[in-house]
Amino acid sequence: MRAVLDLEAFVKKPGYHFAFLDENTKREIRRKILKAVAIPGYQVPFASPELPIARGWGTGGLQVTMSIIGPADVLKVIDQGCDGGVNAVNIRDFLQTTTGVQTTINTAEATIVQTRHRIPEQPMRRDQILVFQVPIPEPLRFVEPSMAKTREMHAEMDYSRMWVFLYENIVKWGEITIGARYPSMVNRRYLIDPSPIPRWDVPKLNQSDTLHLFGAGREKRIYAVPPYTLVEPLEFDDHRFRVEDFTDCRCIRCGSSSTYMNEILQAGSGAKMYVCSDSSHCDQLKAARRRNEDG
Repeated sequence: MRAVLDLEAFVKKPGYHFAFLDENTKREIRRKILKAVAIPGYQVPFASPELPIARGWGTGGLQVTMSIIGPADVLKVIDQGCDGGVNAVNIRDFLQTTTGVQTTINTAEATIVQTRHRIPEQPMRRDQILVFQVPIPEPLRFVEPSMAKTREMHAEMDYSRMWVFLYENIVKWGEITIGARYPSMVNRRYLIDPSPIPRWDVPKLNQSDTLHLFGAGREKRIYAVPPYTLVEPLEFDDHRFRVEDFTDCRCIRCGSSSTYMNEILQAGSGAKMYVCSDSSHCDQLKAARRRNEDG
């Protein structure tokens, strides 16, 4: 992780600490981030004050971003892959106001990408950090409501009840029907909830060049998937993990059939149409297609 820059060089805003949080809180969160990176997949508790935004709107990811961001960073914030969503716009404005950092909608230009429920389509680099907003950090919540019990299950690496849950899913529906928050093993040791990203994005965590940080504000938990870490979605030999299939679908804006897409209904006719979830990537593909057509 990048070294923390000299505080005197920070762009200061009247009435605010740099990035809003006080320095003691940021040091606390950085220490917990370092522990999370050292033990991939392990949920590390942290302490911090309440933020002036509602829980459920990304307080965990926001606190992680505010603790690692520096004046030289370039920030991108996405909501379900879109840079123009309400969540993305307001978090980006808040961070820009309290830091003065440069913001972008281009994934390649960003040094920190804060995301709600998607991983960008464009492969990220080793000099970038991806911060996830996590509503529920506990993957065993599917099978065990007690936090004390889930801690014990992680310590003993007892994931048998999750395997039974997946088996019962197959018996009932003929396949594993989990569409998001797909449980995955990190370094063959800890089971994680990869946040509500679609199955399409789960393979991107495996052996990635990028540091992935997960922040859950309500439950005050941080966990991480460092670069070049083994991440394996749970699967059976006869029921393999698979991503969503968009083979016969094309984005109405850029024409792509190889990206994760959102389904929309055409006004009037009700016909199904598809558009890329990652708005920035879609814009780039659309511009590239236009250049090719212009010759």
